[in-house]
This record gives sequence, C-alpha cells and structure tokens, in this order.
Amino acid sequence: MRKRISLPAACGVVAALGLAAAPAHAADPVFTLAGPAEVGLRPHPGQNTAPQKTSVEFRLVNDTASAFDRQSTFTIDLSGLKGIADVALAKQQGSDCALTEAVVTCKRPALWKGETTVVDLDLSAAEDSKAGATADLTVTGKAEGATFKAATTKVRVGGPDLVLERADLKAEQKPGDKQPLSIVFANEGTESVQGVVLEMRTTHGIDLVEQYDNCSYSEDPSEGRPWNAGWSTVQCLLEGEYKPGTVYGVDGPLTLKAAPHAFADGLTYAVYASGDQPKAAKTSKKPTGGKKLAVRERAAKASAQSVDLDPWNNLQEFDFRTKNSADLVAWPVALAGGAGETVKADFGFRNNGPAWVAYLRSGESVARTDIVIPAGTKVTKVPAGCHGVNADGTAREQTLGAPRYFCSTGHVVGEREKFTYPFELKIEQVVANAAGSVSVGQWTPEGTKGQPWDPNHANDKASVVISARDGGATPSPTATATASPTATATSSASATATATSGTTANGGLAATGSSAGTLALGGAVLVAAGGGLVLAFRRKGGTHV
Repeated sequence: MRKRISLPAACGVVAALGLAAAPAHAADPVFTLAGPAEVGLRPHPGQNTAPQKTSVEFRLVNDTASAFDRQSTFTIDLSGLKGIADVALAKQQGSDCALTEAVVTCKRPALWKGETTVVDLDLSAAEDSKAGATADLTVTGKAEGATFKAATTKVRVGGPDLVLERADLKAEQKPGDKQPLSIVFANEGTESVQGVVLEMRTTHGIDLVEQYDNCSYSEDPSEGRPWNAGWSTVQCLLEGEYKPGTVYGVDGPLTLKAAPHAFADGLTYAVYASGDQPKAAKTSKKPTGGKKLAVRERAAKASAQSVDLDPWNNLQEFDFRTKNSADLVAWPVALAGGAGETVKADFGFRNNGPAWVAYLRSGESVARTDIVIPAGTKVTKVPAGCHGVNADGTAREQTLGAPRYFCSTGHVVGEREKFTYPFELKIEQVVANAAGSVSVGQWTPEGTKGQPWDPNHANDKASVVISARDGGATPSPTATATASPTATATSSASATATATSGTTANGGLAATGSSAGTLALGGAVLVAAGGGLVLAFRRKGGTHV
C-alpha cells in the first residue's frame, strides 16, 4: 500500500532533500484614488446663458516603495449625473482620457511615486437640474498586479456660498497707527449655513487689539522659531443660522494696530462654514474676559462681491507699508594665532531695528553678508547659507579656500536679531597687517550695497583683522570673534549659520541663517483642500545669496 504524505511532512521531505522552495510572491501594491468629498454647482441660469463651471480633480496616491511600471486604466461612471450635471474634460490632461456620454476612461502607462493626477473634469449644472439634486461621481482603477481603492465625490446642485466684502483699509501707516477692520459677508447661495468661523491672520508687525471669548489665538509654528514665521492666527466661532440672500456684519470692534517694529506687513481674513476652516494650532489660547464677538443682519450693499458657489471669494488679503526703518550693523572681528593654527571666527551682523524686514511677496533674501578673508589664511569650514566666490565676486567651483564669501539671511530679518556665520580659518603664513572685511546690505552682482530702508550705511561694513604670531604657537581652538560692545558674536563649532534675537518669544524674532519656507501675499493662490482653503504662495523671484 502506498503511503500518503501530508503537506507539512512533504515540506519536511523537500527540506531534507535540500530542494529550494518556490519564492513567495509579494503582495500586490495597493494604490489610493482621491478627490474632493463634495462639490457644489451653481444652478443653471437658464436658456441662452452658459452655466458656471466647477473643476474637479481626481488623483492617485502611490506611497509604495517604488513606481509601478504597468499600464493602469481608470473609469468614472457618469450615468448618475444624467439630468443633474454636464461633464467635460479639462483642456490639459496628464493622462490619455476619453469621454463619452456614459463614462470617462483614462489610461496611464506607469504610476510614479507620490501623487499623480488621473483626470481633471469640468462640471456644470444641467439646464433642467433642480437645486438640491445630488449624485455620486466615483473613480475606479484597474491594472494587472495592483489593487486600487476607489474615490467618490458627491456632486450637488446649489448650496451655501459665503462671500466676504473687502474692507476699506489704509495701506500707508506709521508705528502705533490704529484702524478698524470691518467684516461684512453674505450667504449668496441657495442653502443656509449653520455656524460661521471668521479667521484673521496677521504678520509680525500688525496686532489685533481686542480679544473675545469665542475666539482662539495662536502663532503659526515654524521650526522652533519664537516669532513663528511672523504670522498670528485668530479664529472666531460665530454661531447661528446664516440664510441665503442675507448680508451680515460683525457686531463688535476689531482694531488693527501697527507695532513699533512694523514695516512691510500683511493681513488675510476669511469666513468659512463651521467645520470647513483650517485647523488651528495646538497651542491656541482662548481668553475669558466675558466679551463675545457677535453678528447682526445688515442691508445688502451694492459693493458686495460677485456670486458663485466656490470658496475663492471667502477670503480677502491686504498689504500694509509702515513708515519705519531698520539699521543693519556689521560687527568687527579681531583674531590672533600662529602659523599653522586653525582659529574660529563668527562673522555676521545685527539688526538694530526698530523694524523687522520680511520679503513676504518674493521670498528673496533680505540681506547679504559679504566676507573678505585676510591674506595668509585659508577657510577650512564654511557654514550653511554661505558660498565661496573669487576676489572680484565672480563664481568659483571650490567652496573651501576662497578669498571671499557671500552669505544669505533668508527672507526674514527680525527686529534686534543677530545673524552669525561661524567659520574656521587656518593661518598658513604670517602676513603683516593682514586684514579683511565684513559688509552687509542689498544683493548686487559685485557684492552688496546699502539697503534703501537702512538710514545709516556707515556701519554696514566692519574690519576683519588677524594678528599672527610667527613661530610654533599652540593651536587655540577657542579663539573667538570680538564684536562691538552692543552685541557679542559667540564662537560655534557648528557649520550652520544661526540667528538670535534679543526679544521675547511673544513679540520678538529669532531665525536660522538659512532660508526658510517662502511666504507671499500678493501672489497668493487659494486651493480647496479638505473642505477648507489653503493659501498657496507663489514666488516672484529666486533667492540671492
């Protein structure tokens, strides 16, 4: 009789015979499709008038370890939209897409890591559609060796539409000036809103004087900087029902005040349906003074903005220019050492204020530090944010050993802030009266020049002197840069430029010397995300260093 072998026993026999088991197949990658949870369409205006379009983007998220190199097919069933919405492909598509009356089909030869746009659709309400009508728009994916998680967007005809009126504010001001911020908004949609959140964001030089118990107050976190990127955020919950076709005004004073350090500053203010507002910082605080910001109905004003069912008119922005100045002061450096020694030197400058300076629009560097190295010394360590150039300021390939260095502050310089660039230099030979310089100012192709908002250019430049001792001196790794009596540059072994401030975390500034994430005001773009608005910032130019 033939003996039967169970599966575990059979595996043991295979192992005993030294035969390799067939490798297990890795699990198929899982890709996630994504799109907005809901979109609202402006009701059709009637015959002979084109309806307003609303854009919908479906994306694919590939957060696996590698790209997927097989063809994928994506499908959107349009049958549920019949009589509710009309669909068109946006003019520019990243995929090979085809549209019929019943379906959208897109193909992609491969899926790269990260997010990829699958299709952009333009939706508009059908001519015979009724306000309140809804339908689901679902995108699915298919590929050999992969699994896709579908995404569904609810399409709705009509809905609430909060429209914010632009306040009448003065752009030109002086430190200490106050002006009222008038908040007037309307619901120009077809449905009520239950609760509204008013959000006001101000840069470092603009303060909101009043505080209310139904508001939260926070500063935007930014890599541990005490001044939090220069932005403060206030969010106020305005409870109640906000009906279609009604105009409302905030009933309570909101006063903007230019701080002593104000210079070029900005304000954004927006209204959101409660729950759609951006998330507040975890460190936000709520006062308990007993006052609440209220709202009252107002008569409609002819100046109210145009009507639509998208979030673009929920937000306003404003730029301020304060008559103020900032004094950038380079500090002198004096070093001593013998031939062969390596010494440390902290080059840099401080801002004597009174103003902070931030290039919020372009994101360009506020100031350049131009460092000329004394003869007979060679730079052996360079901090981040600095690069070597030739003696005439032209570019060179090698960073170490350059006769001259340009260093960048980034786009913000705070009031009373000090930028320190720690270098290490080797004294290769004794050169009598070897001297260099440190200059700070506006970027130029040749180096620097005085900033127009700096009233004292006499202190933009300081000397760098190395008193060399000839002979076998013991290396002195603690040699420090000596600053003027009002600011001391501290030696550091770090190769990263640092900036410090003499003010407190609540009202002062501190920054790293490297360029931070760019803020912009005039080039701001509203992006719908997670049911709220995100302020995306465009740069107008590169950063000079």
